[in-house]
Amino acid sequence: MKRREFLRSTAILAAASGVNSVAQAAPTLSTEMPEARPDDEKPAEADAEPKPLLASPPMLQNYAETTMGVAFAVSDMANGYVLLSENPDMSGARKVKCGGFRVTDISDRVILVRLTDLKPSTTYYYRIGADRIEYKGGYHMKVVGNEEDPRTYHFTTAGSESPAHFCVINDTHVRWEPFGAAIDKVVQLAPSCVIWNGDASNTEETIESQMRIYFQPEITHKDYAACTPFLFCPGNHDLRGMANRHLERVWMYRQAEERSPRDWDLGRNFAVRMGDIAMIGLDTGEDKLDNDKRFAGLFNSEAYREAQAAWLRDALMKPEIAKAPFLVAFCHIPLFDPRPKVNPGDVPPEEAKDKYTADFAGWQRTCSRLWTPLLEQAGCQVIITAHQHVYRYDAPSETRSWAHIVGGGPIMGFTGEGEKRREAPNLFPTVIEGAVRDGRLHITVHNCVTGQIQDTFSYAPKKKRRGRRG
Repeated sequence: MKRREFLRSTAILAAASGVNSVAQAAPTLSTEMPEARPDDEKPAEADAEPKPLLASPPMLQNYAETTMGVAFAVSDMANGYVLLSENPDMSGARKVKCGGFRVTDISDRVILVRLTDLKPSTTYYYRIGADRIEYKGGYHMKVVGNEEDPRTYHFTTAGSESPAHFCVINDTHVRWEPFGAAIDKVVQLAPSCVIWNGDASNTEETIESQMRIYFQPEITHKDYAACTPFLFCPGNHDLRGMANRHLERVWMYRQAEERSPRDWDLGRNFAVRMGDIAMIGLDTGEDKLDNDKRFAGLFNSEAYREAQAAWLRDALMKPEIAKAPFLVAFCHIPLFDPRPKVNPGDVPPEEAKDKYTADFAGWQRTCSRLWTPLLEQAGCQVIITAHQHVYRYDAPSETRSWAHIVGGGPIMGFTGEGEKRREAPNLFPTVIEGAVRDGRLHITVHNCVTGQIQDTFSYAPKKKRRGRRG
């Protein structure tokens, strides 16, 4: 399969560059506190010119009605903050520090600031800053400098009055050319929010490699998420590696009040109203069974999928979601595939060998059985997925009222290298755009290699439920 060929070549490149070397794994935490150094004793590099403290533009995370996450990278021990105002001149700005109550956060890598008590469908203006911290122990800490980004950024919260306009990117896999092409298209389209539909990463062992993906990508628009909020539906690769097991260090969980105590651990699911569109985000988990020998029983996707079904049932009953004329769901692994040889993900490898073309899930039958009856009952018109690295559209049928769209992968129209290089026009990254115009939901699939529109579709409000080819 094309996806397997791509992942094999990516693994070879990563091994050659040493990005995922075991030697770079996060150090073991120690309960020993470092000795406090006398104030007059300076480290050897103290006389060197310090690096700029703010090491990236901000990234807006977890688009919502009354909250917003702001994250950015720093180069040294710091306590970061956001200045927030409803006025373009920043008058009346309030300062929101990283961390929660009791103590603020201190980090030498990533600052995470949670903005709360916001108004739905409202535009805010903000700046980021950080205090450089000298920390020598619990009684020996001080601020030794401050930096603020001089630029003023802005965002608009979600809500029923917000513009109903989204974009979807997926399977960027730390490939800068396809990621950059997708972001170029997103910047051109200027949506209200972007759904990153999984596999942003490969197998990330260090927080530094995660920072490179989200905050310091090698693309033209390095401030790609400074004014456009992002939503995230993790892919199977976003669970792999020691660092990805703690993704919340670089990508915040959703705000606690957005879910019940029962769903406390479901910090990646979202149910967000944006204009006339209700958006549902789900996490399909790992593409191999929990008892797969390669993972030593260290995954728990089966229970996770079942827990999301209970969450989904309640989320679809929320008034702002139930009353939306359009309902669109997002998840990484497809929930449907018409081809009988594509592994549905619930078959042990030894049984899959002779029946399917791969030993991993090409689509997720378990998730489909758990989730799609609820989505269908709620009138969902479209489910947008990823994972397979080849764009596909599955029209609604007599047994399935929702359309199914699979986003394209990170291969830029060619496969192979040197003499083996050949054109592969069916392999291209996509940006899937959704917008409400004239009382209908219009889906446009953009080909990021040709720059052309690959497909268009149009859907009536939920009571009519059927999609037609545009």
